[in-house]
Amino acid sequence: QVQLVESGGGLVQAGGSLRLSCTASGRTFSSSVMGWFRQAPGKERAFVAAITGSGGNTNYGNSVKGRFTISRDNAKNTVYLQMNSLKPEDMAVYYCAAGVWWSMSAANFRSWGQGTQVTVSS
Repeated sequence: QVQLVESGGGLVQAGGSLRLSCTASGRTFSSSVMGWFRQAPGKERAFVAAITGSGGNTNYGNSVKGRFTISRDNAKNTVYLQMNSLKPEDMAVYYCAAGVWWSMSAANFRSWGQGTQVTVSS
């Protein structure tokens, strides 16, 4: 099972940018679908972005399309989420997840990080 550690969260003003990183341990990273999800207080965990093992295919939630970019470096066992033009509604705990199947459903991701807080001030 892949173990995941996120970093890069913090406080940013609306309109600003942050880059989240998620470093994985284990031998299966390059074959894992990687995803980012987020959960705001009182809300369900929501899909943000996903990327295939090769990095050749990506998908985004509607609310972040055109602003966020997911990428990965398999040599470093790391997946990134570049977040631009941040809005107050982007404020949440962001989780990195690893799965086997190409999916946007949290249920299909088997391994999860501990989460990193992103706070956006207006």
